[in-house]
Amino acid sequence: MPGRLAAIYRHPVKGFTPEQLKEAELTAGGYFPCDRIYAVEDGPSPFDPAAPAFVRKHAFTVLAKLPDAARARTRYDEETATLSVEAEGRPPLNARLDRPDGRRAFERWLTDLLGERSGPLKVVCAPGHRFTDHPQGFVSILNLESLRDLGRRIGRPVDPLRFRANLHVEGWPAWAELEAVGAGVRIGGAELEVFKPIVRCAATEVNPASAERDLEVPNALFDHYGHVLCGVYASVLAGGRVAQGDPAELAPA
Repeated sequence: MPGRLAAIYRHPVKGFTPEQLKEAELTAGGYFPCDRIYAVEDGPSPFDPAAPAFVRKHAFTVLAKLPDAARARTRYDEETATLSVEAEGRPPLNARLDRPDGRRAFERWLTDLLGERSGPLKVVCAPGHRFTDHPQGFVSILNLESLRDLGRRIGRPVDPLRFRANLHVEGWPAWAELEAVGAGVRIGGAELEVFKPIVRCAATEVNPASAERDLEVPNALFDHYGHVLCGVYASVLAGGRVAQGDPAELAPA
């Protein structure tokens, strides 16, 4: 099933601004590069940097429970580990997230933006750990035609950035990805395998531009399709470079 790679995104800090890339290097068995390498605890969580393990997303500042987090516009410089963040009416900040003082500076800035939470906001990370929504959320793929079909049914366009996926694909039939568990995907120089549809939550209700809940996406999915699935997780079988415009071939499952 032919298609093409329409867009590539990473999310260095879980729950914050997607960053568009022209290309990325995927590694066999690895996660999407520089994706969800930091998270911000919303009060104490079970996460232990000395023994990192999967922790459910509601322990962190995610849009599902904190829509105002979308007011913060972030950009991460991988070479210097510097996060640049700004929001309307707030002074901008450049903070080194690889340093305790830089993490504390971002925590203070974010607390000023979001107000007092259930506990202190704290930036967390651990070498090699990723704060994905699924323990094996290596790479996420979104079929743009599926969103167009949903948009036609509800009478308004649906912004793909609501879904925080890594790879946006054009050219596949609507919802073909949900029938592709076990199927191979060849994109550019990489080979992947679909292993799970993505269950969508209240995070998709938040408009990434306005930081307001303005579209009940899970309810719309269930009302029109009888499920709350959109997009798929995939594992990388063979690494390689992927670039915007590359062919994206979905093999039969």
